[in-house]
Amino acid sequence: MKKFITFLFLLPILTFGQINGIHLQKAVPDGRVDSVYQGINLPKSFTGEDVIIGVTDWGFDYSHPVFYDAELQNYRILRAWDQFRTGGPAPEGFNYGTEYVGQEQLLAAQCDTFNIYDYGYHGTHVASIAAGAGGGTPLRGVAPGSNILLCTFLVNEQAFIDGIRWMYNVAQQEQKRLVVNMSWGLYYMGFMDGTGPIADAMQELSDLGVVFVSSAGNNGDDKFHLHQDFNTNQDTLRSKINFATSKKPQINYGQALTMISSPNTSFKYSVMVLDNSGNILGYTPFFNTADGDFTIDTTCVVLGIPVEMKIDNVQSSVPNHRPSVQLRVKKTVYGGINFGICIVADEGDFHAWNLIELTTGVGNWGAAFMSLGDGWTAGDKEYGISAPSNVDCAITVAAHIARSKNSAGIFTGNGAMASFSSHGPVIDNFTKPDISAPGQDVVAALSSYTTESLESSHNVTFNGRTYGFTSLSGTSMASPFVAGVVALMLEANPYLSPSQIKNILRQTAFHDEYTEASNPLIVGAGKVDAYQAVLAALNTTGIDTQHSVSETRCRVYPNPVASNAYVVIEGDAWQMNAQLFDMSGKMIMEQQVYQGVNDFNLSNLSSGCYFLRINDGQTVMTKKVIKQ
Repeated sequence: MKKFITFLFLLPILTFGQINGIHLQKAVPDGRVDSVYQGINLPKSFTGEDVIIGVTDWGFDYSHPVFYDAELQNYRILRAWDQFRTGGPAPEGFNYGTEYVGQEQLLAAQCDTFNIYDYGYHGTHVASIAAGAGGGTPLRGVAPGSNILLCTFLVNEQAFIDGIRWMYNVAQQEQKRLVVNMSWGLYYMGFMDGTGPIADAMQELSDLGVVFVSSAGNNGDDKFHLHQDFNTNQDTLRSKINFATSKKPQINYGQALTMISSPNTSFKYSVMVLDNSGNILGYTPFFNTADGDFTIDTTCVVLGIPVEMKIDNVQSSVPNHRPSVQLRVKKTVYGGINFGICIVADEGDFHAWNLIELTTGVGNWGAAFMSLGDGWTAGDKEYGISAPSNVDCAITVAAHIARSKNSAGIFTGNGAMASFSSHGPVIDNFTKPDISAPGQDVVAALSSYTTESLESSHNVTFNGRTYGFTSLSGTSMASPFVAGVVALMLEANPYLSPSQIKNILRQTAFHDEYTEASNPLIVGAGKVDAYQAVLAALNTTGIDTQHSVSETRCRVYPNPVASNAYVVIEGDAWQMNAQLFDMSGKMIMEQQVYQGVNDFNLSNLSSGCYFLRINDGQTVMTKKVIKQ
């Protein structure tokens, strides 16, 4: 039953026990976040203060009360960049879109603009899970004390890269650590082996201290992947292409096949026209990746049947040297006609994915490849992680069903893995996903400006406007949960590197009866445990090389160093504490340093990389030191 409650009575009336089926309340204890809030055996309660969570998405309601603090007094969105909105002003260093800075501009704008998802809702829900403070309800997100950046990005590689670089620039200005959540995935952006411009940009910013968290995808129920090793098997692969059903058939173009093979190989491909019995009526011409880079929009006629296709052919992708193809096949209007794909190659480890293609240029849910008997190959559910989740530095998040605590503090309910959660690994067989988090039936904030028809579980009134909350399922909901946990960890220890954070999350993850026997390529290292992760963060010496608000005050030379390193302290500092750590975070030596030149004798150290952290009581400077 819906509850319609006005803002004035929210706090005294609503309690956790009075709202049934509100699964964000289940998700918080399921991920052990409630223990972090309570500060059990911790120096304090952590809520993500002094950490920025950036959300790249669509469908932001800037005015929703969840983006204020718990008292509904302080507004926590710092800035938003709507790359679709014309008229500017654009952020400094960029020449498109509109940036809103501060509460007044954001509330005047109200929401991001009409775009490929109309007036959407997804981004509001995602940001609410990561950083929402509840809007006067118990439905607060994981890190309700954090600040927020929002980027509504154009659907292309460079726009996303610009968005995360903008977020980094703002975080540097604010002198705060940054976590970027990416609850989206596309099988044609970047490359399916986790390389390409997006991967390069993410790794560059990860090296600068940015933590990336990404959803694993929602194709765990779909046998949408083909795999054939042409080095050992037959030289021809055939499979029927199933077509997905769009929720909006008016924008359904057809299917998009993403295809890739081993470096420095080639393959030929053709679309087969089939009847309802699976008989091959004919083939389009074969195209060859060895013919060079080309893009064509063509109609091939097979026995009088037009086959409309769009092809992006890359002979050798940079930097992975793999041939790759994006083949879009339009949905036929002729009854009794089906399509298949035929691949011919002499060598190479070939992969293909079958995804819906929308006229808006997006589409990330799969449809099956099917076998029609001998000589045909069926699809499978493996290798389902797309960009940006397939990038190595990303923390890739699978989804499970949250369990709740009863009055005795015992977890009850179904904690099974969500069937839709995409399976790993990534090409070349490196493990993904990394961890699992609650992602099914999660109730969080709904954009009050959306043009979509979604049922609200209950409504609140704030500043004269009605705001709702709705239930959504997907790894899109699991990813921001982990992003919020990362914010809690960074509040506890702001000097952790991104790799340390990922390692801690994996090492502190827990298993139960639903995950112990599960494939790690579905569940990752286990279910996220925020409490153990924060405890580990507090007891880990951070080696973040870039969280330095005043790096220009410190120089180290020579670097690399053979015996003695000289540390030059500039500015008005009189005495500071210097600590040297190895790559594991173990402190090797400690001494006081002063303004001017300070001598460090490193002659007894083994060759390798070390980190020198200098703390003046207000700021921390971290320098990488290479010992020869």
